[in-house]
Amino acid sequence: MQHLLSVALLGLRSGHPLLRVEHLRIGHLPPLSFEVAAGECLAIEGPSGSGKTRILRALADLDPVEGQIFLDGVGWREMPAMRWRKAVRYCSAEPGWWADTPRGTFPSAALGEARSGRLLAALGLDVAALDRPVSQLSTGERQRIALVRALADEPKVLLLDEPTGALDVTSSALVEELIRFQLLAGRSVLLASHDAALTNRLAHARLELFRADRGASPARIAR
Repeated sequence: MQHLLSVALLGLRSGHPLLRVEHLRIGHLPPLSFEVAAGECLAIEGPSGSGKTRILRALADLDPVEGQIFLDGVGWREMPAMRWRKAVRYCSAEPGWWADTPRGTFPSAALGEARSGRLLAALGLDVAALDRPVSQLSTGERQRIALVRALADEPKVLLLDEPTGALDVTSSALVEELIRFQLLAGRSVLLASHDAALTNRLAHARLELFRADRGASPARIAR
């Protein structure tokens, strides 16, 4: 079996690209080239193991890859890694915690800001959740707090890996509304999700990964 790539453009905007990717090579995937404008959501879709998470991690400079990635015209190798990761922020499907409470994992500059409180409230959470032991938080609470943490540095690009995967219907709706607000605020969002309804509502374009039998073309573009 080999990986094939299809890119389906659905009402793609013609604005200035905020994120530009050129000939990115990740594992057995064919070279990837695409652009995402400010205020635009690119859905990355495909079966488990097709490479969705690897693409997001590569864009966040978390895994070594070949190719070029540009943020507002500036190459990722021209920017210190920590600065890049603050601007191009990856939010994992399984968030990491390196302190006993979520507060200990937030950027120090964001802790005193009312903005974090507003983001928590928008997701149905109280500020007090930041001081509860991580072990006492539900999976859904941890996932929502991790999204707030990802937004604390006000990134330009959000890389969201299954942001509603562990959530009930009510919490999923709150997360979707917050993502929509980030798009309106001019952020670019790359969304990897198995929730077809969610991507149908949010995506302006799609990057579709799938498998095909040997002998087929290594890549094709569907419009």
